[in-house]
Amino acid sequence: MIFKVYYQESVLEVPVRERTQTLYVEAEAEKDVRIKLKDKPYNIEFVQPVTGNFLEYEQKSENYKVLEI
Repeated sequence: MIFKVYYQESVLEVPVRERTQTLYVEAEAEKDVRIKLKDKPYNIEFVQPVTGNFLEYEQKSENYKVLEI
């Protein structure tokens, strides 16, 4: 399953919508995504599963790249 992760670049950053970054991770569950990203200095705001039409829409974006971990 593909998950869309909303995050800030630094753990020390306060979440601000205008600076929120996104990335895509393939994993079995949200817990697995968080485990895969635990060594990164990210302040994870939200992890959202992406399926069906939403996944098709996201795949058309030029920013769609699944992070290989």
